Amino acid sequence: MSWHSTSIAQMAKALAAKEVSSAELTQYFLSRIDAGKQWNAYLDVNAHLSLEQAYKADMLISSGKGGALTGIPVAHKDVFVTRGWKTTAASKILEGYLSPFDATVVANLGMPSEDNPNGAGMVCLGKTNMDEFAMGSSNENSGYGPVLNPWNSEYVSGGSSGGSAVAVAAGLAPIATGTDTGGSIRQPAAFCSLTGIKPSYGRVSRYGMIAYASSLDQAGPMGKTSEDCALLLSAMSSHDRRDSTSLADSGEDYGRYLNQSWRAGNTNLAKPLEGLRVGLPKEFFAEGLASEVAQSVNEAAKILENLGAKLIEVSLPKTKLSIPVYYVLAPAEASSNLSRFDGVRFGHRANEYRDLSDMYKKSRTEGFGAEVKRRILIGTYVLCHGYYDAYYLQAQKIRRIIAADFQKAFSQCDVILGPVAPDVAWRLGEKSKDPVQMYLEDIYTLSTNLAGLPAMSVPCGFNKINLPIGMQLIGNYFSEARLLQVAHQYQQASDWHLRQASEVA
Repeated sequence: MSWHSTSIAQMAKALAAKEVSSAELTQYFLSRIDAGKQWNAYLDVNAHLSLEQAYKADMLISSGKGGALTGIPVAHKDVFVTRGWKTTAASKILEGYLSPFDATVVANLGMPSEDNPNGAGMVCLGKTNMDEFAMGSSNENSGYGPVLNPWNSEYVSGGSSGGSAVAVAAGLAPIATGTDTGGSIRQPAAFCSLTGIKPSYGRVSRYGMIAYASSLDQAGPMGKTSEDCALLLSAMSSHDRRDSTSLADSGEDYGRYLNQSWRAGNTNLAKPLEGLRVGLPKEFFAEGLASEVAQSVNEAAKILENLGAKLIEVSLPKTKLSIPVYYVLAPAEASSNLSRFDGVRFGHRANEYRDLSDMYKKSRTEGFGAEVKRRILIGTYVLCHGYYDAYYLQAQKIRRIIAADFQKAFSQCDVILGPVAPDVAWRLGEKSKDPVQMYLEDIYTLSTNLAGLPAMSVPCGFNKINLPIGMQLIGNYFSEARLLQVAHQYQQASDWHLRQASEVA
């Protein structure tokens, strides 16, 4: 059986029916990981530990104690600390680091234990590559080399969760975790023809997730279908007292609406989205958007309309300001968060230095990559005395205005539809020498992180050279279940998410 083209919902049924064991599934994907090293999707794999977890999962299933996800393999982005696997955030400064504890996301998805008796019982396949400390839009900033796009290996995978995206798209994992600070789940999902969702800020615990920008970072799932993402997100999210930003009521069944009509009591199965108001921001379809991307998103809008939705033009006037606001606030938080990597407590330490100050300088110079250094310097600058009011404080004020723009739009519609990125994946190295060009690729995704809103990417087409295109669905706070419902109904009426890359099929 081609398990790599199977959804985790189908895998769960096969495991429950004893058609396959967790050990067999795990070995299947470990073999594909070994054969697919050319994509550079994984940074650390430990077959012994993975199979050990699989045998435990099989015992849980045999004893009748297994849950909906027990025994299903999962890959974790290398930003989540994980016992038994190295955690480096794709940076040389953390090379070889082994964490003594699991991140809450890893624990929630892992084997039940004394510390976490409600673990989902999934099997960890390994840690996936990423842009260093989640800073990047192409996965070319990894300290361990770029991740290649399985649809065309001459193109980028998107970032920063490129390793997770490619692991699923290339069939090296059935599903994976990612993080999204400014589009880092949605953009690689779009570039690799996957479904990925960034939940509302606070839905998923950040405990044990190596911080980039604490007020923006949020974890989420990346999979083949909306149903798969709903299953994983339901297991990932929970209240965590160790994370002060964790919502008290963050745990729920995000798949509860998938097969229901949008309007309660509507029995017209031909129009399951009747009553749904879909907002199309005019700023998202303006100059700078590639014609093929615009065409695919507009065709997706027509499918939603055929399913009963009503299309409404809305406005998000501060969209262009999201880029300068983000690139003031995120580096400012990064300069603070990354100060702990100094060569003293853990991570890389320079071999030769004169004194403590020289050790700091040389350790950080040797350990951090160019993009991380750039953002630390920008962040330190905007937080300096004399510049704080002019830059950081102003950016926080505009952030509030951006959030207010969304609320005004949601008074007219239920969800917002637009592109994920201005264009499809670009060639490796094409934008590496111009950081500003790279930053502009995030124009449609940054604002949702600044506002703390849920948003997701859904496959909706391909361009003329067969590179994937994704559409973005944005919801109001805590509307993940409804977003997943819209995506699921769209996927029942389209087949873009079922297509496989010719290089890995």
